Amino acid sequence: MLLLAATMALAVGVAACGSDDSSDSGDTGDTAAAQTTDATLVLDFIPGAVHSGIYEAVQKGYYEENGINLKIIEPTSTADTLKLIDAGKAEFGIADGIDLATQIVDGREAQGIMAIAQRPPGGLITLEEDGITDPKQLEGETVGVTGVPSDNAILDTIMADAGGSSDNVDVVTIGFNGVQALESGKVKAFTGFIPADGVQVEADGYPTKDFPLDEYGGPSYPGLVVFSTESKIGEDPDLMQGFVDATIKGYQDALDDPAAAIDSLISQTQGIDKQLATDSFDAWVPLFGPADTFGQFNEENLESLSTFMVDNGLADEPIAPDRYATTEFTQPKE
Repeated sequence: MLLLAATMALAVGVAACGSDDSSDSGDTGDTAAAQTTDATLVLDFIPGAVHSGIYEAVQKGYYEENGINLKIIEPTSTADTLKLIDAGKAEFGIADGIDLATQIVDGREAQGIMAIAQRPPGGLITLEEDGITDPKQLEGETVGVTGVPSDNAILDTIMADAGGSSDNVDVVTIGFNGVQALESGKVKAFTGFIPADGVQVEADGYPTKDFPLDEYGGPSYPGLVVFSTESKIGEDPDLMQGFVDATIKGYQDALDDPAAAIDSLISQTQGIDKQLATDSFDAWVPLFGPADTFGQFNEENLESLSTFMVDNGLADEPIAPDRYATTEFTQPKE
């Protein structure tokens, strides 16, 4: 979807999860380290609450138990994530559901292997004090978008569902400065990730009124997806399965004990405010879906996303669910 500052410029940072020399075990025999495969995961953004399940899995050694020495990289941009995956320098990436669809439309080999969020986090964010209780009230007002085409599709959809039209809105491109633009009064609303941007605005002392895309005419679809490439998936299904199993277990633990997962996140990263992360995780929880089905893809939702892409000029033709994502690694174990 490219709504959030998931594509804003960041400093590239690397957090090594497990020892980089784990595969160099010398003469230690058949140790677990000798059987470990190095793998790299490129996040969609700087580490945050939504990634807590991954850091929980690292903390508890779930990746190592599945034979994976995982390195986590923060991207400079979504394009950086794609380049690393395409160049074979990373095995896994995380992307917004629309971003993944866009990669496929662009002819890339990207394919989802598990869903982190079952619903889209994006929508319109407004200040409660401005009294906007219906998106139609934004007609005649200024609304900020990042400049990415999917933002306009989201604005169009929400406005139309409310009986209004984005043609009657003063749409301005503000990049990824939506929080600042809203709080300073430069815009009456902006497109953003509600569990991240919206929670940040609330933490800054500004109560919000939010309009989620999937509650205002938009589809429910996996809002955040772990992906690889069709080639890598075919070449090393055991690595894919091990990563998915460990990650699902980490998120199930996080849903069972959010405070512990937030502590795991904070202990392995820098600069994260504990209360903000806790509030953000709470906001993400309804989007994760039930713990016992975490990670799975819903074919009907994938078809809805495909229709949304075509209807809004983001794709020329539908994307088949089995092209968008494989369900091989998230099927319940017998």
